[in-house]
Amino acid sequence: MKEITVAKTAGYCFGVRRAVDLALGASKNREVYTTGPLIHNRHAISKLAQAGVRTAESADEIPCGAQAVIRAHGIAPQERERLLSRGCALVDATCPYVAKIHAIAADESEKGRLLLIIGQADHPEVMGIAARAKDFAVVSTEEQVKEASEKYRETPLSVVCQTTFDIGKYNQFVKILKNTCNFIAIFDTICKATELRQNEARSRAGKSDVTIVIGDRLSSNSNNLYRICKQYCPKTVFVEDADQLDCSLGNGAQTIFITAGASTPDFIIKEVVRTMADEQNMEANQSFEEMVEQSFKTLHTGEKVSGIVTQINNNDIHVDLGVKQAGYIPMSELSDDPNFNVQENVKIGDEIEAYVIRVNDVEGLIQLSKKRLDAVKNWEKLEQAVESKESLDGVVVEQNKGGVVASVMGIRVFVPASQTGLPRGASFDEMLKNHYKVRITEVNRHRRRVVGSIKALLSETRKEAAAKVWDTIEIGAKYSGVVKSFTNYGAFVDIGGVDGMVHISELSWNRIKHPSEVLSIGQEVEVYVIALDHDKKKISLGYRKAEDNPWSRFEASFKEGDTATVKIVKFMPFGAFAEVAPGVDGLIHISQIANRRIGKPEEALKLGQEVEAKITHIDNEKKKISLSIRALTDFTSAADELPPEEEK
Repeated sequence: MKEITVAKTAGYCFGVRRAVDLALGASKNREVYTTGPLIHNRHAISKLAQAGVRTAESADEIPCGAQAVIRAHGIAPQERERLLSRGCALVDATCPYVAKIHAIAADESEKGRLLLIIGQADHPEVMGIAARAKDFAVVSTEEQVKEASEKYRETPLSVVCQTTFDIGKYNQFVKILKNTCNFIAIFDTICKATELRQNEARSRAGKSDVTIVIGDRLSSNSNNLYRICKQYCPKTVFVEDADQLDCSLGNGAQTIFITAGASTPDFIIKEVVRTMADEQNMEANQSFEEMVEQSFKTLHTGEKVSGIVTQINNNDIHVDLGVKQAGYIPMSELSDDPNFNVQENVKIGDEIEAYVIRVNDVEGLIQLSKKRLDAVKNWEKLEQAVESKESLDGVVVEQNKGGVVASVMGIRVFVPASQTGLPRGASFDEMLKNHYKVRITEVNRHRRRVVGSIKALLSETRKEAAAKVWDTIEIGAKYSGVVKSFTNYGAFVDIGGVDGMVHISELSWNRIKHPSEVLSIGQEVEVYVIALDHDKKKISLGYRKAEDNPWSRFEASFKEGDTATVKIVKFMPFGAFAEVAPGVDGLIHISQIANRRIGKPEEALKLGQEVEAKITHIDNEKKKISLSIRALTDFTSAADELPPEEEK
């Protein structure tokens, strides 16, 4: 089916409608004059004239004492002074966006900076801006911008733009200036309504067979709109009214897109839409009357709205709400999540819900907040979580004497120290910036108080894990665990919901006095099960490895009859123990220490002394070694006592 689509942004912008309303309101009491055409549209000017709004080309043409309406484009300060000097009563219909540029121009000039204006030099808006600057330059083409960037490379430069300028060209010009000029300040002064209108034109024109742009030939924004549409839809025409419309251009077209400049009256758009629809026997996707009615809809603070994302900037997101005012969400009102990524979560064309937090009728802006709407939804989710006992994701963001604070869906949740899962008196430092599952236990929306527990979920998780361990555990099973605590007789290791004990004798093949000589709290270790008691829920674990067994190493290196260098490590009444190899000791009986009778080992040996000893016996079953120093000295002594001839 053939279809006509009318741009949501077609027709009067807020600033133009405001100017028209002010002029008509002033004309109810007496005749009024405007300082130049109120807006750039001859049809609108004609309608205003019928209502008693006269157009004067200069301040001197306005009668003394008359009502004077300052047009939407603004006027120079000198012209305003002339009107006041003639006793005129002023009605300021300057577009709020233009007035904002006037203030910037004056402020930057006071700072001694040169004002670079991007726009048409002969346009009344640009002339009014320039009149407020002590030193200025105007550029409108890429060549002029490049020349200016070289000329003012080292000059303190402040850049503003005509509100209705082509946003694409503006971005291109700014890039050139930033890459060249060293002392530059950029002020984004293009009207948000203009951006929305141009963005919609780019999107819709490229999907249409025919595009019709309605506007006055003198309207800068209408001409820019035409150039933009022409880039995306070759079959684009510019008309001022229905009389200029060639309806045959729709022959063979399935989709026709109609848009209009910011100064185009609604009745002109209606006529064009109606004429084209009648001639082509096409169906408009929505009556223009309905669209106009929707555009006049009044939004209020606190109202929930939905719109389409039309632009994403560094500071805010533009949202088309289907009304004349431009909606925007500052980045600070987008999300409370510190990890929220705009590029990943928000795309042009997305539908987005938000709260209206401020309606500025003066500037024609509606400030929105997505995070406040999300917060309301999230409070509801928290309340539901108390009943359902659902666990929610949170990140610990701060600590205090009473516990920690976790951010759950952007809402602060207090977790008391007793519910953190940490031992009493433990530091909360390790929890900061870490993610946890949180059980919500209390919600008081009125007091904005939420209490949660991390321990509850840890306990439940631990119980579930423990059940799985006890279902599958067996002697010899190996586990990766974490050292939880020490006692004098061993270390407790968490093997996944269950604690097992590694006896001190199972920690090392060497002698140790305390488990801390081998392990540290929090250390990840590999352990194996050596004993189980299902009834008492006790698990005995081993840590030392068989391949590290010193006895195995000893067996591989020594046999009975070998001589070894040993170190005296301990004295007993019946002899001395000596280290044969790391972790392996042998006994030198008192009768085997010397070839003479001694009362105690200390008479012949010292602790730490290294001596040569013969391995006289190895008991592999009991892992005992017998050593003898005498066996070596007896042999030596016997050799010393041989007669000389026998020695030979």
